[in-house]
Amino acid sequence: MSIALLAAATSSMAQSLDKMNWLNEPQQWEIKEGKALVMDVPAKTDFWRISHYGFTVDDGPFYYATYGGEFEVKVKITGNYVTTFDQMGLMLRIDHENWIKAGVEYVDGKQNVSAVVTHRTSDWSVVQLPDAPRSLWIKAVRRLDAVEIFFSRDDKEYTMIRTCWLQDNCPVMVGLMGACPDGKGFTATFEEFKVTSLADQRRLEWAKKQAGK
Repeated sequence: MSIALLAAATSSMAQSLDKMNWLNEPQQWEIKEGKALVMDVPAKTDFWRISHYGFTVDDGPFYYATYGGEFEVKVKITGNYVTTFDQMGLMLRIDHENWIKAGVEYVDGKQNVSAVVTHRTSDWSVVQLPDAPRSLWIKAVRRLDAVEIFFSRDDKEYTMIRTCWLQDNCPVMVGLMGACPDGKGFTATFEEFKVTSLADQRRLEWAKKQAGK
């Protein structure tokens, strides 16, 4: 395949929300017009492993499909956050010990753009927002063995908050997560969920080398 064909080998997939799978399915959820997932995030749920707190929990709702290769995924999120640590966003997950969650986490009355990266143990990074936007877009780009995480207020201008490692050459569960570790639950709405496959970076580099011979 030529370099031009490889570079053009991207496809945008507006993921059918009706054909995804649940990990920890909540009691109340619905798909609206095939375009939006609305779920009541259950109380006392979270995704976290070991570090700082000393415990492991893996019981938050996660609605996902499985993808291989390199891709971009984004979603618009809206939540009626009430209690500290209410959270929602994207999750990329290989297994219970290797995953990334990124989105909004509500802490001390403030919205924070948050990312938790887990490889056996979890870490947490946050960027506090100066206001309380009704909605945000969260985007993740998987390239080779790395994932870049971004947020936007308008789906046009994106700000990167994190680059982190994720094992390449293996399938990844990609989808929508929520958690409510300390509160009584809240309603989370996910819209405009889209996955775009990207041309394989290694094959692009190989094709360039072959073309230069």
